[in-house]
Amino acid sequence: MSFTSVEPATARLHRSELAVPGSNTGLFEKAARSAADIVFLDVEDAVAPDDKEQARRNIIQALNEVPWGDKTMMVRINGLDTHYMYRDVVDIVEACARLDMILIPKAGVAADVYALDMLVTQIEAAKRRTKRIGFEVLIETALGMANVETIAQSSKRLEAMSFGVADYAASTRARTIVIGGVHRDCGVLTDRDADGKRDYFWSDPWHAAQTRMLIACRAYGLRPIDGPFGDFNDPEGFRAAANRAAVLGYEGKWAIHPSQIALCNEVFTPSAAEVTKATRIMEAMAQAAREGRGAVSLDGRLIDYASIRMAEALLKKADAMRARNP
Repeated sequence: MSFTSVEPATARLHRSELAVPGSNTGLFEKAARSAADIVFLDVEDAVAPDDKEQARRNIIQALNEVPWGDKTMMVRINGLDTHYMYRDVVDIVEACARLDMILIPKAGVAADVYALDMLVTQIEAAKRRTKRIGFEVLIETALGMANVETIAQSSKRLEAMSFGVADYAASTRARTIVIGGVHRDCGVLTDRDADGKRDYFWSDPWHAAQTRMLIACRAYGLRPIDGPFGDFNDPEGFRAAANRAAVLGYEGKWAIHPSQIALCNEVFTPSAAEVTKATRIMEAMAQAAREGRGAVSLDGRLIDYASIRMAEALLKKADAMRARNP
C-alpha cells in the first residue's frame, strides 16, 4: 500500500438518488414516503427560469415542514455561472437545518467547489450550524472530466460524484438516443469466420468516462454515483445501465421517476453471498488477532488490507439497509 492514506468521505446509504423538481410541490410528500436513500430537490435544470425563485421558496418550506424521515436531503443549486446560485445557497442553507448536502452542477474546475465551500463555511459559522453540509458534484462537461482528479481533492465537504450523461453528451458532441442508454452505431465488428460472416456487438459509449470518474472517486474516498436513464418506460434498459455501473464499482444511480427507485435499490444492494463473504473476512481477521497472527487468510488465500477495508464498508452498508428495512 502507498504511504499516502486517504480518509473516506462521510458514509451514507446512496443506492438510489431521487430527483424532484422544486417547482412541483405535489411530488414532495410522495418523495418523502418513497424508498429512495437520497432525495434531491432541484432548482436547476428541472425548473424554468421564471419559476426558480418560487421553487427556492418551495424547497425551503418543504425542508422545514415535510417529514423526510431518515433520508439524506440534498438540493441541486443553479450553476456558478448564473445569478441564481448565490441566493440558492444563502437562502436555503441559512433557513434549513434539515439540509444534509448540496449538489453542485457542471463542476468544471476545483475552484468551483472551493468557492461553494467558502460560502457555505461562512454561513455555517454565522448561523452556528452544528451539522456540517456535504457536497456532491456533477461531472457533466468535458472540462469537468478533464479535471476530475483535481475536483475530487477540492474540498473536505466533498462526498460523492455523479456522472451527468445528458449534459456530458452535449458537451462532447456525442451522438445519443436515450439519456444514459447505448447507441446502435457504437459497436465492434468481428473478423470474418470460415463462411465469411461477421458478428456485430454493441458496446457502451459511456464506459471510458464512467471509469475515469470512478477511479477519481475511489482514489480519493468519494462515492461514485451513476446519473439518469431517460426512458422511465424501459425498466429493462434501466436495469442494464445500472448493472453496468454496479459492475464497474458504482454505489448507486439516479432515479428520475419513482418507478426507478426499486430498481436502483435492488441492483446496488449487496447480495447475500457478498455479505457472507465479507462477514467471513472480518471473522478471519478477528481470529488472527486473537491468535496473535500478523497474516490473515481465508480459504487458503491471504487477505490484504484493501480486502478488509472493502469488507468493513460492505457490512456497514448492509447494516444501514437493514436499519431502514427491518
